[in-house]
Amino acid sequence: MLSDLEAPAVPIPESVSESPAEPSASTPAAQALPAQDRGTIAISFVREALEAPVARGLDGGALLEAAGISPELLLAPQARVSSAHYGLLWHGIAQALDDEFFGMDSRPMKAGSFTLLCYSVLQCETLERALRRALRFLRVVLDDLEGVLEREGDTARVVLRERLAEPRRAFAYGTFLIILHGLACWLVGRRIPVRAARFRCGEPAYSGEWRVLFSPDLQFAAPQTLFSFPAEYLDMPCVQNERSMKAFLRGAPANFLVKYRNSDGLTARIRRLLKDVAPEAWPDFETLAQQLHASASTLRRHLQEEGQSYQSIKDDLRRDLAISRLCHSDQSVLEIAHALGFAEPSAFHRAFKKWTGASPGEYRRGAAAGM
Repeated sequence: MLSDLEAPAVPIPESVSESPAEPSASTPAAQALPAQDRGTIAISFVREALEAPVARGLDGGALLEAAGISPELLLAPQARVSSAHYGLLWHGIAQALDDEFFGMDSRPMKAGSFTLLCYSVLQCETLERALRRALRFLRVVLDDLEGVLEREGDTARVVLRERLAEPRRAFAYGTFLIILHGLACWLVGRRIPVRAARFRCGEPAYSGEWRVLFSPDLQFAAPQTLFSFPAEYLDMPCVQNERSMKAFLRGAPANFLVKYRNSDGLTARIRRLLKDVAPEAWPDFETLAQQLHASASTLRRHLQEEGQSYQSIKDDLRRDLAISRLCHSDQSVLEIAHALGFAEPSAFHRAFKKWTGASPGEYRRGAAAGM
């Protein structure tokens, strides 16, 4: 049965892992991830990223168009953008503000700070030493947030101490933790599972996105902002060097948001199973349950605990594959529609418009303009 969700009954081949390969030395940032694994980012993250630059008088529409994102997508609550395009927006905002923390601290994290942070930890022998050094570095470049590494028994925690009494936006807390977690995962060459995360702010409308990035065990309005993970990872050696760092930096932040997102949950494992099969051959729910050595009721209950259904997983995967192929392949819209299991192109057009707020052709033209 599927009682132990840490050990799937059906082994998942490495060839269908959601973790993309590291970019090569000749790969530009926007192309750093394999097409099938780039994944998508909720439009809510785009709005959050634009808040500070727009408040400072910068042209949000111009920043979006430079990143290949149609400004019209902001009007569609369910819209998604590829992680590659979000990475371009991230870099564009950082350059425009000269702040890699998006204007969310009293002191700007000047462009180039993250590169220096990577250099500062590159020679550390263990992850614990690297994380403590990274947190000291961030304490120097930021005024309002200070991360502290705590180790207690088999649990390690990074806890944020704050100078201001009023809670920050979830995006501020999430950005700090994503930067640190992504760096830590890269240093040891594997995803570090997040056991739990806590945000001091109220719960935003897009809280499900943070659960995908960190852990299903995520609570808001908590006394402190933190994330916890198994302490054994602190003793792991840092395996990167200057050459691999250059490739890592070219892929950031898209590699943070896709490669190191939560991959331990049942939803992620089902996605990996489906990605190795043509959509028209995806199993029905009863067959899927049998493949996972679980009863249908048990599987349904565990999916409900993660806030998902089998249909929502299939819809989300079709959406991500459609966006990826439109942005990063030469397939026609008709070919993509058929590959994703749509009998009629009109059905694909309607579904894609619902997913992103744009037609497939409009989305592809906007993506091409930003590349």
